[in-house]
Amino acid sequence: MEDLLSNPATTVVDVRETGEFAGGHYKGAINIPLGIIPLRLDEFKAMNGPIVVYCRSGNRSGMAMNLLKQAGLSEVYNGGGLQDMLIYQN
Repeated sequence: MEDLLSNPATTVVDVRETGEFAGGHYKGAINIPLGIIPLRLDEFKAMNGPIVVYCRSGNRSGMAMNLLKQAGLSEVYNGGGLQDMLIYQN
């Protein structure tokens, strides 16, 4: 995970709700809540490089990863929960 997160081409996506995101998030992450991922697939497909998704516990990010892989994206990784992600933050 550390290699992925240190790669400047990696996009980090917080799939929690906007209120949760506003309460704290991984530095540089963008917020696309799980429920609206299907509406924003073009945005995901336009991302160059790997995508790391995370949420509060790793459950929603697991669902997000599966959704994105079913949509044809291959380099999608589940970063787990926010606390897991913060371990790697500089």
